[in-house]
Parts: sequence; structure tokens; C-alpha cells
Amino acid sequence: MPLDRDQLAARVAQDIAPGSFVNLGIGQPTKVADHLPAEFGVVLHTENGMLGMGPAATGDEVDPDLTNAGKVPITELPGAAYFHHADSFAMMRGGHLDVCVMGAFQVSAGGDLANWDTGAPGSIPAVGGAMDLAIGAKQVYVMMTLFARDGSPKLVPACTYPLTGVGCVSRVYTDQAVFEITPDGVRLLESFDISVADLRARLDIPLLADTS
Repeated sequence: MPLDRDQLAARVAQDIAPGSFVNLGIGQPTKVADHLPAEFGVVLHTENGMLGMGPAATGDEVDPDLTNAGKVPITELPGAAYFHHADSFAMMRGGHLDVCVMGAFQVSAGGDLANWDTGAPGSIPAVGGAMDLAIGAKQVYVMMTLFARDGSPKLVPACTYPLTGVGCVSRVYTDQAVFEITPDGVRLLESFDISVADLRARLDIPLLADTS
């Protein structure tokens, strides 16, 4: 079966190296925090000015003054620190983050990212710090469904939505499969209940894979 959101978040967490400094984007990526073992020593950074974010807060843990960039209540880990928004962006832009995990409307075969505007009537463009993260993090991981509601692929030859960053995406984690963006093209790393042949039939891009 395709992965649900929690399973996908757990799959992303598997690929985050111990000791990494990581930013989790608003929405689906925040679930990754719930699947990072404490002993890994991964330090989570939030755009609104925090290092040392823990899993989502529940029940009596909820503090209305302690939220992530998406305004979701969170916990803090021992040694957590807080700082000005400008300092947070300096960390993002200065190459101090090992990984950022973001959602996307589209990712191109060349690693271009589109995640701030679809141009649809009534949509509200919301770039936030995505452009800073896209060019500042050493690796950009994208979490998204592989296909839109109409069945069209979101991993595409070229993005048709406004770009957030060019050639910035390292890996794409989806409910159907995990892909790596390489200089030679898009490589399939793992699939979930879908064959390589079906992926090739539904995606309009060349797909590198160890099996046919």
C-alpha cells in the first residue's frame, strides 16, 4: 500500500544522519520530528527562532507561547535555545543547516522546486522562508504525494508553477516511491506497492532504476 503521512515521515527520518541540524517545513514535514530517536542528537531548527525543537506537544505539554513556524504547539528538548527571527534567517542563508524538509506542488527532474504558489483562483501565495532554505541548506528533501488529485504527476520534466529554487532538491519522498535527483537524472531508490514499469508509464520523465 502507498505510505500514509506518518509512515512517510518515518521514512524521511531514516535518512537524517545523527547529529544533523535540520529545518522542517510547515505542514506535513513537521511530522518528521515525531520519528527522530532522541539518541540520534538531531537538532531541529525553526524558522521563527528556535534550536532544539522536540516532537509535537499534546495535552498538558501544550504551551501557547511555544510553537513552530506553522503555529503548531511543540515541545523543547534539553538545551533548546531561542533567538531573533533575523538570526534564524542568517542560519538558514549561511549554510548552517544540513537538511531541510519541505512540501512541494512540483519538483522537476532537474531538482527545481515549486512550492509557494499554484496560481489557482483564490490561492494565497506563501513563500515564507522557503527560498532561503532552498538555497541555504546543504540538502533539500521534499515530502509530497506523487500524484495530484486529478492524477497528474507532481514529479515533472519542468515545473509549470513559479519556482522557489533552481536545482536545489536532493531527494523526493512520496507516498508511492522515493527518488534521488542526480546529475544523470532521477533515480528510483524505493517504491511502495507500485512497479517500476507503472512508475515509468505514469511519470513523463526518464527514470533510472536497478530493476526494470
